[in-house]
Amino acid sequence: QVQLVESGGGLVQAGGSLRLSCAASGRTFSSCSMGWFRQAPGKEREFVGTISWNGYSTYYTDSVKGRFTISRDNARNAVYLQMNSLKPEDTAVYYCAARYIPYHTILYVTTREEYDYWGQGTQVTVSS
Repeated sequence: QVQLVESGGGLVQAGGSLRLSCAASGRTFSSCSMGWFRQAPGKEREFVGTISWNGYSTYYTDSVKGRFTISRDNARNAVYLQMNSLKPEDTAVYYCAARYIPYHTILYVTTREEYDYWGQGTQVTVSS
């Protein structure tokens, strides 16, 4: 079992930055692919990016490439989403998600259905 708690959301002006954190509990964190998703009002939850269980590989959706960066600290059981050059269209509830990968057979997963554990979400609002 992995429990996830996001923090760091808030209101920011367009062009600004925010850093989201996700604190994880459970002994399997270092074997988890960690993802970030977001859901805007009236829209489906969408993939933002992911980081491999070892922290060496990341993958992002095109709309955030070059602006968002995911990192993790396995010693602290934490994953982070650094968001720069924020745009009003980045406004959403942001969710942290985990997928346990036994035996490290793959680096990460990218679809909503592949994640097993979810946080409660944190609101990010970007004003124009």
